[in-house]
Parts: sequence; structure tokens; C-alpha cells
Amino acid sequence: MAILSLTHAPILSSNAQVLILPVNSAGVLLDPVLGRCKTLFPDNYQRYYRACRDSTLHAGSCLLHKRQRELTGLGVAHNGHQPNYIANLVISDHPYHPTRTRWLNEALVDLQQQLIPLIRYQGIRRAALLARPLLSDTISNKEASASTSNINSIDNASALPLDWQTVVLPLITQHLQGLSKLRIDVHMPKLPNI
Repeated sequence: MAILSLTHAPILSSNAQVLILPVNSAGVLLDPVLGRCKTLFPDNYQRYYRACRDSTLHAGSCLLHKRQRELTGLGVAHNGHQPNYIANLVISDHPYHPTRTRWLNEALVDLQQQLIPLIRYQGIRRAALLARPLLSDTISNKEASASTSNINSIDNASALPLDWQTVVLPLITQHLQGLSKLRIDVHMPKLPNI
């Protein structure tokens, strides 16, 4: 059984072997941490962007990338604290569109299926999940639900962002807690209203 823990530590300084990044299928990264990951792990971003451009990556999937290790140069000293794998969890079709429950559910199932062989055969024991792209939807959700509280249509309800406490965290727990011998740190930003 996996151990899930919430932390406020910066995700880029973690010693996780798998870095799980919520992204979209448009290839546009607006979150500052994702932008930093774009420059820190250019091989991952190139593969992710190419898959988005070729329309082979869709919302509700997970693109797992095995990082290339640097053997020479200044990057060698820092290679020990960088992840071996980066999982691009595609939770939306555009950076301005909210995550849908179906997409998040399918992406987590795909991630779980890809992590099982890594845990079993590659000895992966630590993973880190960036929660900020999912939480920014929660902040927008409070504002959107206040402005659309009198509208009760199914189409508008499915267009609202997902709530962290009632939808996102239970889905993460449901799909990833079944992975044995894995510790997953969910990196949360320091926000007073969560």
C-alpha cells in the first residue's frame, strides 16, 4: 500500500525518483513550476510538446518519460537529486479549460498502470506530485460557483473546475494508494484558504 503525504516543500528540491506533473494536451505550460521544469528537463518537454503537436496525446492519458542522464559537464553533480522518470499527467485539453473528473480519473488509471512495472522491476520507491495546477482550479471554482450559483444546468456544472477536498484528493488516493512500496509526496503551495 502506498503512503501519501501532503507537504509544502518545493517539488524541484525533492529526491523523488518519479516526478508527476499535471499538464494539458495543448502543449502550453502556464504554471511557473511547470515552466521551470520545461527548462530543467528539456528532453521531457521536447517529447511532451512533440506528442501534443502530433495530436497523439489526449486529455485523460499519461506520458511517462525516462530521463536521459548527463555523463559529462556541470550537470553531473546535480544528477543525483533529479528524477529518473517524469510522468506528464494530462488532465485538461487546454490550459484555460478546467479539469474534468473523467479526464483526471483516466489519467490516474493510466499513471497507475505505468508505475506498476517501475515499482516491481526498476525499484522505484519515491514519487512527487505537483498539486498547484489542480489547486488553481479550486480557487477559480470558489469564484465561479459564487457567480453561477443560480444556474443549475448539467453543462455548466461539468464546465466548473473540480474541488480539491471532495473530488481531486479522493481520486488521487483511490488510484495511487493501491501501489505497494511507494511513497508519494503531494506538493502543495502555501495557501491560507486550503
